[in-house]
Amino acid sequence: MLLILYFSIIIIIISNLMMFLSIILSKKTFSDREKSSPFECGFEPKSSARIPFSLHFFLITMIFLIFDVEIALIFPIINLFKMTNFVIWSLISFFFMFILLIGLYHEWNQNMLNWTN
Repeated sequence: MLLILYFSIIIIIISNLMMFLSIILSKKTFSDREKSSPFECGFEPKSSARIPFSLHFFLITMIFLIFDVEIALIFPIINLFKMTNFVIWSLISFFFMFILLIGLYHEWNQNMLNWTN
């Protein structure tokens, strides 16, 4: 038990020593502080974070997420083909694709897929 305590103390001392040395020896300058700011994605770091953005980007993201989840749901349908007969598998697949096509038709009707509108 005492040996574990000694090793724990040695590990804590070594790790703290290495962190202290890295802080002392690092060559950070004032310009590196701007690179480390949370707005490294093209926004000005000193301006407001609440600037408006195009709604089309949000809609494209939502459509991507919907179809990404769709792909994750299609994979179990492939495994279901091995466990059930063809008629049940066809009905389940048709119903799933029908729901997705209704969603795509609704997005088309609302002009969500039209970038210029």
